[in-house]
Amino acid sequence: MSLRRNRGQPPKPKFRYSAWDGTQTGFDLDADALLDEINDDLLYHGDINAALRRLMQQGMRDADGNELMGLREMLDRLREQRREMLDRYDLGGVYEDIAEKLREIISAEREGIDRRVDEALSSNDRRREEIVEDLAKQRREELDQIPPDLASTVQALQNYDWMDDSARARFEELMQELRDQLIQSTFSQMSEGMENMSPERMAQMKDMLADLNEMLDQRANGEEPDFEKFMEKHGDFFPGNPKNLDELLAQMAQSMAQMQQMLNSMSPEQRAQLQALSQSLLEDVDLQWQMDQLSRNLQGAFPDLPWNQSQEFGGDNPLSMGQMPGLLGQLGDMDDLENLLRQATQPGELAEVDLDQARSLLGEDAAKSLARLAELAKMLEEAGLIEQREGRLEMTPRGIKALGQKALGDLFQKLMKNGAGSHEINREGIGHDPTYEHRPYEWGDPFRLNVQQTVKNAIWRQGAGTPVKLTAEDFEIERTEQVTRSSTVLLLDVSMSMPMRDNFLPAKKVAMALHSLITSRYPRDYFGLVSFGRVAREVAPERLPEMSWDFEWGTNMQHAMLLARRMLARESGTKQIIMVTDGEPTAHIQNGEPYFNYPPSPITIEETLREVMRCTRDGIRINTFMLDESYYLRDFVERMMRLNGGRAFFTTPDNLGDYVLVDFLEQRRSSRRAG
Repeated sequence: MSLRRNRGQPPKPKFRYSAWDGTQTGFDLDADALLDEINDDLLYHGDINAALRRLMQQGMRDADGNELMGLREMLDRLREQRREMLDRYDLGGVYEDIAEKLREIISAEREGIDRRVDEALSSNDRRREEIVEDLAKQRREELDQIPPDLASTVQALQNYDWMDDSARARFEELMQELRDQLIQSTFSQMSEGMENMSPERMAQMKDMLADLNEMLDQRANGEEPDFEKFMEKHGDFFPGNPKNLDELLAQMAQSMAQMQQMLNSMSPEQRAQLQALSQSLLEDVDLQWQMDQLSRNLQGAFPDLPWNQSQEFGGDNPLSMGQMPGLLGQLGDMDDLENLLRQATQPGELAEVDLDQARSLLGEDAAKSLARLAELAKMLEEAGLIEQREGRLEMTPRGIKALGQKALGDLFQKLMKNGAGSHEINREGIGHDPTYEHRPYEWGDPFRLNVQQTVKNAIWRQGAGTPVKLTAEDFEIERTEQVTRSSTVLLLDVSMSMPMRDNFLPAKKVAMALHSLITSRYPRDYFGLVSFGRVAREVAPERLPEMSWDFEWGTNMQHAMLLARRMLARESGTKQIIMVTDGEPTAHIQNGEPYFNYPPSPITIEETLREVMRCTRDGIRINTFMLDESYYLRDFVERMMRLNGGRAFFTTPDNLGDYVLVDFLEQRRSSRRAG
């Protein structure tokens, strides 16, 4: 049975309700909590698709400790289930079960022969007695000469002239049962259409296989087979009601590949016995040829199926022929589920999994986790945090803003916890003139409430009547005009040393927080971003979450300052560069190409300091935050400070955000006072 849902039928909802008793718990996950969970991964690698993929693989726990199982754990559990199943059964049981039934039938025939002889003796009919005794002697000799192997036993008994009617009936019943089981094992996907295989039904199946092989030949020759006509004639063999030839062939190929796996798992002697037994059971040479031809055609059409794989059965429980279809189907379901889980790269692809099948194979907790995992991307999309663009998930402006607000909020919470002091700007005084406009309140805004608009929002939301109940979503604040303006460019080191020393993620969080702080609290200020490794690049704020490190060595401060100086030349107000780095300058631009050398070349140092002087002449202050205390970096920064008059801070990844935000706010406050 396929683990994919039937696309022609909507999935049936499966909900169970019970009275609340205080013990029921559910997985507490919403879009904000999900974004928090993947925040570090997203910022570190700069790819929402990769972040969701890793969350799918690893799983997570919510705030209450409830587990969302990841695909990696499900695959491990699936492999363990398969191993337990293989360790349970012995393929030799297929023959032992049949051989035991044949021995019982032969024993019943011998008892029937003895009974016929006794009846002849008691009849006092001398002629009858002689005939029966001669016949009994002949039959006993035939039974004694039956070869010991299973296939030969079946073939001999098929040609045997029975003396006991009940033994004959039992043998014919066993042959019919084995024939049905063999057909169902070969075509497990069609097992419901392969029951009660009478001689007439076998003839119909032979015609169906011949027509199917003919359609495959037509397709190979570039012709279009008449699938509808085929289904009108043979549709009762396919209870799954395939919609087209490809779907039908996929079902049959999967079944035959599973049976081939079973044959591959047997020893050569076991495999030869089963194949000989199949020939004896099916009898019709043309039917066997059609089945072999179909197998060859399907192997050519579906080469990726496990035709050549085998399973390592190592158990003690004998496997009967009747158990084979169920075992093959269960192993096939495991393979299907494993392939789906292994190939899933986006949460939405998990919607293809049949949760009922997953529940039966992996348990209720895994099925619930799969249902939640399938909703991850949809949850973020519905919240407006991500969107589909050309087949890929991308962050929306709202999502980017949420990441920045989280980074900013985390840093401010840390500052307050560490007692770094308040960084609020006074509401009154020179520096904030009203613009007689208002906007929705955002976290971190000065609380200059516009009462009239706030009350209007509450009434529009809840309708007329008193009392008017306010929520945070109703708040509107007055816009103010900054009399003083600050222009800032953040230079962020993205050379290979940053991720190697675990400095990249804290530095990127600072960039997100600083961008969020400026755009929310100082909307008229300018914020620019330049990443620099072997070369420097201007990064648009909307691309900030996707920014990653360079897979090259080199710290090109000269190029970074050059870009920052050009960016600030277009801006007004107080101008500053904030540089976050963990290494001294080892690269610069020479004749239009990056030049790299380690230890730093004197030429690189000289060119970088020249760019520092140009920034100084343009009134640009450079403040440097060092994530490494090496002598060379400290020496260079001291020389740069003497030229520029900026300041330098030695920080660690843990307190980088504290230093940058406190310094920025203090400088902003000083600029406001000067204004």
